[in-house]
Amino acid sequence: MATTRTRHGVPLLDTAQRAGMRPELLDVIEYRKSGLSVNWIVGCPLDCGYCVRHLFDNFEMKVPRALMDDEQAADLLCGHRYFRPHITPIQLLNRATDPMLPRVKQHTLNMLKLLDARGLTNHVLVITRWRIEPEDCTVLNSITNLKVTVLVTYSGIDDPRIEPVDSGIAARSLVTAFEHADRYRVVLYWRPIVPGLNDSDDHLRRALELSQHAHATVFTGLFFKDQIRDYYLAHGLPEPYAEAARRKVFPEVLERRILDAADVGRPGSPLFRKTSCAVAYAHGLADYNGHFGIRELCDICPAAQVRRCARAWQRPESRHVGGQAAELGGTLVEVNDRAVVVAGLNEQPRYFLQHGHGYQVHDIDRPHHHGHHGRADLGWPTTRENTPS
Repeated sequence: MATTRTRHGVPLLDTAQRAGMRPELLDVIEYRKSGLSVNWIVGCPLDCGYCVRHLFDNFEMKVPRALMDDEQAADLLCGHRYFRPHITPIQLLNRATDPMLPRVKQHTLNMLKLLDARGLTNHVLVITRWRIEPEDCTVLNSITNLKVTVLVTYSGIDDPRIEPVDSGIAARSLVTAFEHADRYRVVLYWRPIVPGLNDSDDHLRRALELSQHAHATVFTGLFFKDQIRDYYLAHGLPEPYAEAARRKVFPEVLERRILDAADVGRPGSPLFRKTSCAVAYAHGLADYNGHFGIRELCDICPAAQVRRCARAWQRPESRHVGGQAAELGGTLVEVNDRAVVVAGLNEQPRYFLQHGHGYQVHDIDRPHHHGHHGRADLGWPTTRENTPS
């Protein structure tokens, strides 16, 4: 067995440990809608029942381990086929660990320094539900080139079977991060909001009060995929929905209740349905995902942000984006006023195109219902107007 080495406190995985992992976890770079995700550390002790780690069969891996050194991960990111300096949004450690765990945060902060030293100005998203201390904020404020956003995940779920971590930890981290923010920005990541679990009037009131300690707030629902549903069933947890879904589940009635609660003259940061919208607003920039094309998403956005996104939003030329789609192995179906529609491309190349053009890129085979905001169909009425997503 290979000798275990330690860099910045997190041991490197040995050969035997690697052999027992799903191949997807060994693939450090993965494109997700909010950015090109760098996941060079895996393993988390926080045990949130709905965690995406269920999708990779590594929920039982509680101790963080590194797949490679920080420098190697930075090189892998910057040399990736989908990475473009100053354009591609980046996410750090959002798939299989929490970036601010005690031994992990040293890697997270070091990665920010490494990328910043290269003069990159890309968005970088750091998503955490763990502790943020004033000394962490000092490091975050020292990053001079990157556009750093700290998204603090807060749910208010008080059922320890589903979320053993006290939401008070995230609440305190949010307050600390916002109080010390100078160069970086802070987003309240209010998620997952689940009917019957954390959607009482008191839950909504507490979260909306917390939004005063953030530059922007995103609210969203639950990924309830088959693997997560299987975990709920195996552990006797109350199922929030009768079936699994590919997209996040967020019923229309619940969204309406939240928007109504937020519309009663409350102080705090504005609400957004999409992560990139909140991140862009916090930095005073247009949305890099081009959500302005899905105009019904914008009805809750500040007027100044809508104008900012409108100025930046530009419909791609069909020949150009069609050639790019072909190079990536797909086919252009059409470019309409809402999105580029393609066939034969999975999520990662679609996000590459989307971030490059600042314009939505949808899959013809995965219909998107008008007004559902890209969410699962569960909890929404059947509509007549469908567009691909």
